[in-house]
Amino acid sequence: RRSAPEYNRPAMTERTFAIIKPDAVKTGKAGQILARIEAAGFTVRAMRLQHLSKREAEGFYAVHRERPFFGDLTDFMSSGPCVLLCLEAPG
Repeated sequence: RRSAPEYNRPAMTERTFAIIKPDAVKTGKAGQILARIEAAGFTVRAMRLQHLSKREAEGFYAVHRERPFFGDLTDFMSSGPCVLLCLEAPG
């Protein structure tokens, strides 16, 4: 069996998750950060402004639970709203 010509194959893309953290949102830098992300070739597929609860931050960063910075990290990430992003770029 012959394979399909290259032009019929969908382009390979990869998706990743990113967070614009509370300090950047608070200081009004989210727009500049988004512009840099897009200039780097990423497409924003989903975006949501969300204030993480301490419990949500602890769940997301659970892999770091035993590290000495865990409490500071989760306090910081729950200190204000974040911009949650689903990004896509050619693979």
